Order: sequence, then C-alpha cells, then structure tokens
Amino acid sequence: MSKSVALHTLGCKLNFSETSSMGRMLENDGFIKKEFDEVADVYVINTCSVTDNADKECRMLVRRIQRKAPEAMVVITGCYAQLKPKEIAAIPGVDLVLGAAEKFNISHHLAAISKGDATKICSCDIEDVNTFTASFSKNDRTRTFLKVQDGCDYNCSFCTIPMARGKSRSDSIANVVANVNELAASGIKEIVLTGVNLGDFTPPSPLKGELEKVNAKSLKGDVDNKENFFSLIKELDNIEGIERYRISSIEPNLLTNEIIEFVSNSKRFMPHFHIPLQSGSNKILGAMRRRYKRELYAERVGLIKTLMPHCCIGVDVIVGFPGETDEDFRETFDFLHSLDISYLHVFTYSERDNTHALTLKPVVPIATRNERNKQLRNLSYQKLQYFTQQHIGETRKVLFEKQDKNNMMEGFTDNYIKITAPFNKEWVNNITTWTI
Repeated sequence: MSKSVALHTLGCKLNFSETSSMGRMLENDGFIKKEFDEVADVYVINTCSVTDNADKECRMLVRRIQRKAPEAMVVITGCYAQLKPKEIAAIPGVDLVLGAAEKFNISHHLAAISKGDATKICSCDIEDVNTFTASFSKNDRTRTFLKVQDGCDYNCSFCTIPMARGKSRSDSIANVVANVNELAASGIKEIVLTGVNLGDFTPPSPLKGELEKVNAKSLKGDVDNKENFFSLIKELDNIEGIERYRISSIEPNLLTNEIIEFVSNSKRFMPHFHIPLQSGSNKILGAMRRRYKRELYAERVGLIKTLMPHCCIGVDVIVGFPGETDEDFRETFDFLHSLDISYLHVFTYSERDNTHALTLKPVVPIATRNERNKQLRNLSYQKLQYFTQQHIGETRKVLFEKQDKNNMMEGFTDNYIKITAPFNKEWVNNITTWTI
C-alpha cells in the first residue's frame, strides 16, 4: 500500500523549488502527495535559518504534526537541518534529519527507518558538499522557480548561508536549457531564475577534465572567457515557449551594465530587478563585509531607470546591525528615500551562531531594531504606492495565476504590479492585456 507525503517550505524561492523537486521524486517512488494540513504518513519540512523566526516556526510545525498525526514520520531538511542537526533531532517527534548533501536522497533514507527508531541524522561537513542538483517547481503555480545556482563564496559577516549550503556551484547551461524546454512543454509561461548568489552563476568548465592532460597556461584565454550569468540569460532568451523570465535576486556588484542593457532590450526578461542593498551606510556595509559601496548601488539603479523608467526594483535591507547608530540608520533611510526604487524587503538583524557579526559592538537594542524596521516598512509602502500610481491608466501585460480566492484572482504585470480581478478561468496561465 502506497504511503502519503505532505511537504512544507520555510524561507526562500530556492527552498520552494527544492521542495517541489523532492515532492516529484517521492511521487515517482510511489508516494501519494497530500496537502500539508491533511493527515499523511510522512511530513517533510524544508527549513530556512536566515532568522530566528524560521527556527521557531519549524519547531511549531513539528508540534502541530504531533497533535494531528502522532504516528507520522517527520523529516526535517534544509538550511536549519544542516546548521543544527542535533538541535533538530532533539525536538520530540522528529524522525529524520537530512543535511545539504542528503535532501535529494530522501526516499532512500525513508526506506531505512521506521517510526519509533532513534532519530537519524544524515549530514556531513559542509566543505564536502560540492555537487549541484537542479530543481524547479512544477504544477504548483503559474510562475515556476528554477534553481540554476547554489551555495556562496561570499562571507558576509551576518550570514550563515555559506555554512548551510556550501561553496558556490552551478548547473551547466545545457542542463538549464533542457529544464526550461521541459517546463515550456508543460505549459509554464513564466520562470523565475533562482540561486543563493545568482549573479555568480559559473557553469562547470568543459575543460575541467582536460586540464590534467594539457598545459593549462596555453588555455588561459579560454578559461578567462568562461561562461557566466550573462551567457545564460542570452541563451534562455532564444527559447520558444517561455514568455517571461524574472531574475530573483542579484548582488549589485554582479549586476553588470551588459546585463541591465540586455534586459532592457529583451522580449522575455521582465523589467524587474531585486537587488540586495542591506545598508545605505558605507560604514555598515564595510562591517557587513559587503562587496560594494552605496555609490555603486545608486549607479546601478540610475542606469536601470534611464534605460527602463517603468522597471520595478525591489531592495533587501537589514536594520539593527551591530554598530548601527541613529545616524547610520538615518543615512540608510535617506539613501533609500532618494532612490527610484519600488519596494523593500526589510529584515531585522538577528544574531546567528558562528558569524563574525557576533563579535561586533555595540549591540543595537531589540526595541530600536523593531522601530527602525517599522520606519522602513512604512517607507516601502509609500514607495510601492508611488510606483503603482505612476502606471495607472497604462495598458500592460498580466499573467494571472491559478488560485481562485473568493472568486477573485491575482496576477502580475510585466513590471511586477499586482493586479486583482474577478476570477475568469480563461485568463489562468494566459498573458492578458490589462489597463491598470
């Protein structure tokens, strides 16, 4: 008799794509997929560990499963599982903890354990994680998240991601193209390219196996001209069947002028960028170990808006980082206020184990962090209202999603303005002309 499985994602679009791929793997192995709020034989929680809230939410979900289905197997994977496997294993009800190298071997591990066994931890040193596993969401929503890159070689002082996901590694362009063709054949209209450090996309070199046989120095020119993220998006732009691409998030120092110029002339890449800033103070950016200054960020935004005045620009920012004074925060606020951006994702700094930021002083009081978060969220609301109002009366292309919410449906314009309309099944997964 087939077992049922329910999966839940905490965190980012990258996690969402991986959860979807794990679900398909389990279905291929005979599991029946259920919704997470239904009773199932196995529950899989794919975790994030960017903030303390993600950790707390994981523990809360396990307790909920215990009440609803006490005999069910509970599997925890993702970043939290890699960073703190023993802490997770100690949560009552958890049966299996899968680290970064084992999440896609989930069927194998489930076959080897039974409910009531001692909690099993399958993890490894993050330095040993060096393979790339492609993943994408499919049949979950109109927009699909396609992972093309994983891991990060940057060491920002506040971040645990390199410890949770390992070194930067990427898919090959040929594999990405094959996945895109598969998604196009299934009727997907929009793909969001995702990764931990997407702009660092560097496909495995075809020369890798040959360098031991020949003089690498003679090939230096070829190695220097290796393929990169710009190569990828140029290739994807030529594929028939996919009408829209979005770039999920890209570091400002890796968002080159040629990428911006390419998007401005592309028919398939949407006028929408999400560019992490984290702070508008060069002093704080230095303490964060970011690889740019605010002047470069302003330069990038300026070029985007010159070439694409209608472009939507989202920004990540962290408040309450150690050492952030009132003056530093005011500098960030004023800088963001001055930029022609569309919305903010505001994160309140939270202490993470084994990060350099823990050594930095003075610590910003929690109440101050929360107040700064509130101020920037208010600014974000104003920015989004202003951006939307600029386009009222315009006719733009909207891709409506499948959800039917109280006889209403939602979709996004090319430049990421959310549109709500009465439900019309003929509009689902079709590009519709809409007057804002």
